[in-house]
Formats: sequence, C-alpha cells, structure tokens
Amino acid sequence: MRTKCWLFYIILILIPSFAFSDSESIMSKKIIFTEEAPKALGPYSQGVVVGNTLYISGQIPLNPETETLVNGSIKEQAEQVISNLESICSAANASLGDIVKLNIYLTDLANFAEVNQVMQNRFSEPYPARATVQVVALPLNVEIEMDATVLLNE
Repeated sequence: MRTKCWLFYIILILIPSFAFSDSESIMSKKIIFTEEAPKALGPYSQGVVVGNTLYISGQIPLNPETETLVNGSIKEQAEQVISNLESICSAANASLGDIVKLNIYLTDLANFAEVNQVMQNRFSEPYPARATVQVVALPLNVEIEMDATVLLNE
C-alpha cells in the first residue's frame, strides 16, 4: 500500500512539470482597461483576463464621464454599477450575458428587491450565479458594489 502512495505522489509532482514545461502553455494575464468605466480608486485593475475568464473588480455607482457618484435611488445606483460592469465586459469583447458569477454588496439588504428589479431588467435568462451580502461599509460610503466573473468566448 505504501508503494502505491509513493507512486501517486511522484506522479502528482511530475505531471505538472511535464504539462507546463512549454512556456506557451503557462497562462498569462491580460489587463483590461476602458475609459468607459471608472478608473481604479487604488492599486488594482478594472479587469484581468486569465485564460478564457475575465475577473472584474468591484464597481461602485461612479459615473466615468463626470467622475462623480450617482446619489439617486438605489435603482439608479444599481443601473450605474451594471453599466460600469457592461463597459468592462465590452472592453474584453464580452457582454453582460457572459457573466457567470455576480457578487453584490449592499449596505442595507432592505434594498434587495429593488436591486433584483434592476438586475431583471438588465440581464436576461439564464441569469448568472449570484451572491448578495450586506456589508457595514463600502468605498466612498456608497450603498452598492458589484464584481463579476465572466466567461469569454474564444
């Protein structure tokens, strides 16, 4: 039995070195940036592509044209956040329909139903997987933030 275990561990060590010995098969990352979405507020990228997956950083209701926060209703804020996500998707030749996982952060879950309405208007079935959580605070004291994982068509 111990011989089989050692053989298994040797195989686990050797297979990755053979599989990734060619420098072209190692995945690299591509940074996505667009003027159509807010510039990053810190040391991060709007989006990063690895393989056929786009990871979009958290977006808040910041209007990229005016560089001001949308201070209207939660629906107006959610609309702006989704527009920002859509712009980053577009910069990577994707769309909202390519989002496979969406995370929504709210400072008040009482806004859950209104955000659902906006999402229902902006997304179509099949909807992405999603998590919605209440948080104590968000950057610039906004009420909503979203990040997304997007499957890119090759």
